[in-house]
Amino acid sequence: MSRTALRLEGVRHRFGRHEVLRGIDLAVGEGEIVCLLGPSGDGKTTLLRIAAGLTPLQEGRVWVDDVLVAEPDREVAPEARGVGLLFQDFALFPHLTVAENVGFGVKGPKRAERVREMLARVRLEQFEQAMPHTLSGGQQQRVALARALAPRPRVLLLDEPFSGLDARLRDRVRDDTLHVLQEEGIAVLMVTHDAEEAMFMADRLALLHEGRIVQEGPPAEIYLHPSSAFVASLLGEVNRVVGQVRFGMVATPFGPVPAPGLPEGQPVEVLIRPEGIRLLPAERAEACHARARVEASRLLGRTSLVHLSITEAGREVHIHARVPGEYLPARDATVAVALDPTRAHVFATEARAAA
Repeated sequence: MSRTALRLEGVRHRFGRHEVLRGIDLAVGEGEIVCLLGPSGDGKTTLLRIAAGLTPLQEGRVWVDDVLVAEPDREVAPEARGVGLLFQDFALFPHLTVAENVGFGVKGPKRAERVREMLARVRLEQFEQAMPHTLSGGQQQRVALARALAPRPRVLLLDEPFSGLDARLRDRVRDDTLHVLQEEGIAVLMVTHDAEEAMFMADRLALLHEGRIVQEGPPAEIYLHPSSAFVASLLGEVNRVVGQVRFGMVATPFGPVPAPGLPEGQPVEVLIRPEGIRLLPAERAEACHARARVEASRLLGRTSLVHLSITEAGREVHIHARVPGEYLPARDATVAVALDPTRAHVFATEARAAA
């Protein structure tokens, strides 16, 4: 197990009467990228600012590289914590060149060498004497990353670092950033509200909800085994179906779903990922559970998004499916529908109903 580079213990924080952090325990190992993911207003940036020393700690402790840097009424200054920061607006100094920005926090005789090294790492050597306003958004983000890493911090804190980029640039810049962070082998704590971004960047996710970490682990583990309906919906689109447990299963319009551990008669909500809905031509209905009418279908590149309706017990159920991009059924066509139960998650919704 890697050495712990950042550790937060029992962190609580209030704004007036509103408690935004309710006892956070979180550790980031050397060379590990941990993403804090959660809705806006759930305390992610506050926790990051506490780790950085920009917001005073009210309760708990913060350790950087086994050094206690914050406890109530005792704070090590941000610049003395060995922590690097990358903000969503990049915060480059407009009056300094690219090289001067990157070298701003670097001391010692090898400053120029380190600046050149970091500019090469982010592939911006030719912009050494350029001014920030002459660069594209993606280039500015790479300068900000190089500046944050140049002083060799023990921990790097990222606050929505890609939110200011347009969609065309975001994927490429995320990929470039991930490679640089992995090459540097630095501990990273990153804040985002974008589930896809978090799953792409993180070795481990920490999902924050109403000031608490509600689930923590590798992205694939959380995506495939969410602990709650909130977690499942936070990590991507879902179709919602209500039902009751009967003989260990829940009936849905698309087929039965296992409900292990839930009692007979328990009211439940079934959350089904769009990619868990398989579509076949209507003549293949013998291999499927039901038929559905196509309301709309849109090609999105690698996948198609298909909106469907199924009539069950006199009511219409609307769902959406993600299928391979080459399959684009016509509007009002009838298709056969099958369910991949590994992409369906069952959660109790209320007190057990009478059996």
